[in-house]
Amino acid sequence: MNNQPPRSLDDVDWTTWKARDPATLVYIVLDESVLLIRKKRGLGAGKINAPGGRLEPGESLDGCAIREVREELLITPLGLEHVGENLFQFVDGYSLHAHVFRASGFSGTPTETDEAAPLWYPTDELPYDEMWEDDQLWVPLVLSRTRFHARYIFDGDRMLDYELALL
Repeated sequence: MNNQPPRSLDDVDWTTWKARDPATLVYIVLDESVLLIRKKRGLGAGKINAPGGRLEPGESLDGCAIREVREELLITPLGLEHVGENLFQFVDGYSLHAHVFRASGFSGTPTETDEAAPLWYPTDELPYDEMWEDDQLWVPLVLSRTRFHARYIFDGDRMLDYELALL
């Protein structure tokens, strides 16, 4: 990147781009419902999202996905399927590479923690007005098991540019 904050995808050299934080998101889908959370702290606090979080050193993506769901909701996701990747570059310099999973079930009882409150939604009634702006572009792909890869430029909560490819 040059010295100016990125305002569009063209402002980033994606061939050498490396996220500061690799992370996971897990969408647990049962029948026609999806388990989401209201985040209580960290990036996106107050928003509705899927459980997930940052990869720890030496941890596998699947291991991170399972650990984060356990920490946030006290359940274990089952039937994990990697469905997509989101590369986020923020104008303030922060960057995140989110590996997106779909789970077909879970063991345990979804329980509120210091990090998150569990929320069930019908898959056709997601609260996009309370989610990140980009979610409406790719969450339907997760629900339909359509693989994707996407890149975004964000200024705080506002999406400035994006590119989404189906795989």
